[in-house]
Amino acid sequence: MVPATPVPGTFDWLVSVFKAHQKWKEIDHKTQRSYENGLALFANQKLKDGSRAGSKQISDFTKRFVDAIYAKLLVVEEKDGDGNVVKRERRRSANASMTACRRAWFVGQRAHEADVPAVNPFSRMGLKIRTLAMPERQTPTATWDELVAFRIAANKLGYGSVATAALLTWEWLQRQEHIFGAFEISHYRPNERPNSVKIVHPKNGEEAWWPLFDETGASLFPELMAELDAIKATMISGLVFRRDHEHRRSREQLPWITARKDLRYLRAVVKKIVAAAGLRSELSFTSFRHGGFTEGADSDLTDAELRAAARHRSPHQLPTYAKRTRKQLISGAKKRREERRNAPHRLSE
Repeated sequence: MVPATPVPGTFDWLVSVFKAHQKWKEIDHKTQRSYENGLALFANQKLKDGSRAGSKQISDFTKRFVDAIYAKLLVVEEKDGDGNVVKRERRRSANASMTACRRAWFVGQRAHEADVPAVNPFSRMGLKIRTLAMPERQTPTATWDELVAFRIAANKLGYGSVATAALLTWEWLQRQEHIFGAFEISHYRPNERPNSVKIVHPKNGEEAWWPLFDETGASLFPELMAELDAIKATMISGLVFRRDHEHRRSREQLPWITARKDLRYLRAVVKKIVAAAGLRSELSFTSFRHGGFTEGADSDLTDAELRAAARHRSPHQLPTYAKRTRKQLISGAKKRREERRNAPHRLSE
């Protein structure tokens, strides 16, 4: 366990410096949780003398010491159903731990230059994502027909908000954390901009306005807009997507995302809907976002049009970028709808 008041100069102290720094506050909640788990994994590793790695002075840290701890973190021993001890690799967790420690060291070194060594022992470790024998892990990509089937099942089960959100992630290519944790009703067709929607990226603080109609006034997303218009008619403020059923402890509809920015309940509901729809069990909510990207590529969207949709730009570039990409967004949306119409055997919604 980490002491309440870490001893100055220890790794536990370095972690406390990192968490108190402005850089920590700028990190999104999901990454913060990942860093917390990674830092704790390293700090709580027991050494040969019975002490924790976190209790050691960072001035004594060497690359050899860090590599030795990493090797221990890579493999964990567990008992199977028969009580036998089996070993399994947890490379992803070990790598995430090293990443978090590296970031903590860099931040700590800038904040306490005299106390934190300039050489970062967690830097340039040559971490491998997977072993040579391990296949690359990919998120399954959903098809349009699977999206339609998912939405039908979601509505039948009473999860209309999830059905609409799935179409939104397909159309606007937004991550689930953004859709359920940042998209507010005030962002959609406000009085001052009734023909636009504000897309927010909590991870980097970026925001941008998307056009909802083309130059002729035709809707670019008619199905999605019809559903969002219906939601807006019943809401005044707050997050757009809320749980469709009352919580046992609250009469109000709670957001899908928790106060700790957790979406585990949503993921469980998505799995339930996937099963009810008879779809591939490996599909997740993210699969529909990937499906939207694939549809974009199949529609011959240019790299610029795909980048415009994904919205990966720094805040300093947004003023000119918004003007430059409006045509790209409209063009991309039209191309995707045309591809959808021309594809054979499409399921109707």
